[in-house]
Formats: sequence, structure tokens, C-alpha cells
Amino acid sequence: MGITPRSEQFYILLLLASVSTPLHAEDIASTPAPDKSAYTLFNPTPDTQMRSFCTDRPTKSNSPCTLDVGHFQYEADAFNWTYNHNGSHTQNTYLFTNPTFKLGLTNRIDFEVNIAPLVEVSSHDKATHSNSDLTGMGDLYLRAKYSLFGNDGGNAAMTLFPYVKIPTAAPGIGNKSVEEGLIVPISFALPQSFSLVIDPEIDAFKDAQDTGYHTNYQGVINVSHTLFSDAVTGAVELWSDVNNEPAGTTTQLSFDTALSWVVRPNLQLDIGANIGLNRATPDLQSYIGISQRF
Repeated sequence: MGITPRSEQFYILLLLASVSTPLHAEDIASTPAPDKSAYTLFNPTPDTQMRSFCTDRPTKSNSPCTLDVGHFQYEADAFNWTYNHNGSHTQNTYLFTNPTFKLGLTNRIDFEVNIAPLVEVSSHDKATHSNSDLTGMGDLYLRAKYSLFGNDGGNAAMTLFPYVKIPTAAPGIGNKSVEEGLIVPISFALPQSFSLVIDPEIDAFKDAQDTGYHTNYQGVINVSHTLFSDAVTGAVELWSDVNNEPAGTTTQLSFDTALSWVVRPNLQLDIGANIGLNRATPDLQSYIGISQRF
């Protein structure tokens, strides 16, 4: 089915509303944020003034926080498996690590690089008895985060998170096209220690027929809460994706859940699963991961 003008307008308005969200007094912490203007790449933020460990994993949502200036962080799937069965066709996709490397450039900005060094896509069609097995590198993603507010405290936070995809993957794993997008993560502190993240995204994707580019819209609503102790957090989310491909719009929906455990102040382990809610979405994606800050 095609995307309707009304639904396209909704996604655009959601993104614009996110970008224009005003900073209210009640969103500011009662304690002033520390002055970190003196810290640079060559004079890193001292450990005593670093923010709490913050990652963009394990779920699909991104956190509206940036890495302290002069520090390095990696976040990676140790293993990621996606399973999809549709009619007679079955496909399994494996990521053997999928690291994101982050560097804090300023108190508000960090730079990020993501690439899966080894991807395997295995397909089988029971009706035709055909099989295919592709193995290779994934695409390279270059990203940057800019904190608008909330980096160092408060009841709300917001960042701008643009990215560009460099086509390093082989055909069948990637589409050999440069693509780009903008993500706008927004978080709110809720009563009873719950947290809410809203994560609208707009992308420019290459047409399947190579005739130009089309819009793709994503949205995530994520709710998280500490479990057992402050070191363990559980999260659930609803994710949607509307790909406005000229050959035919595709809508994906998933219900995602995850657990993360901050083993030490700068080390986190996680596990999660994403469950497809319609035929266009992979049936199951499961993963385990690790993040560490230096």
C-alpha cells in the first residue's frame, strides 16, 4: 500500500515538533551544570566530572547524551541474529560483532563510526530448493551527536544526530548507495524512576530502481526502568518504519525488549530481542552486547 499524504505529514510534523521543542524551566535541574568549557581533546574531562555511563544500546532507540570531551567509548553487538520466514522463503542474518566507536570532541558534540566487519546472509527457498549464502563487510556509518540541552542534568534532554552511510558492503548485504538521515532523540524523566525516550528519524534512501532518492520515516517510543538495583535496567519499546519506496511503500512494526547491566561504572553488558508485528518485519532479532568507556 502507498503512504498517504496525511501519514507523511504526521511524520514530518513529529520531526519538526521535536526539533522545535522549547526548553522550559521545569526541564532544568535545580543544581547548575558544572562548567566544563576548559576541557578539550587534549585536556579531557576529569573522571570526577564525567557524566553517568550512557549508551545508545541495547534497543533501537538512541539516547540524547554525548560522550564527555577527550574520552573514547565503544558499543558493540558481540553477536546479532535476525530470522525471517515468509511463505517458503527463510533468511538468517548474522552479525559477528557490530561495533560503534565514539570520541568526545567537545562538551556537546561527539563523533561516531559504525561498521559490521563480518556479515552473513543465508537464504533458503523451500519451494524452489534454492540456497544463497553471502558473507562480507557491512556498510560504514559516520555519525555525530550535538546536544541541545540536558547533557549534564535535568528532567529532559535532546540531541540532533545526523548520519551518512558510506556503501562498503557487497550487493546483497548492502545496496551500494550513499544514504543519509537525521535522528532527534528526546528523553524525559517520569515519576517512579521511569524514563521515556521518543526517537523520530527521517532518512533519504536510494530507490530500488536507482532512479533517485525517497523518504523513509522511523519512530520509536521507549520506556525503561531500573530492576533489582540501579545497575540493571529493563526497557520495552515500539518501533515503526515507513519506507516510501516508489515501487511500493513498506511499513514495518516491532515490539522490542532488552536488559542492560552496568557491571562497573564504565562497563555495560546487555541482551535483547525484537519481535516483528507484521509480515514486512523480520520475525525475530536477538543479540547480546557490550559497551565500555575510557
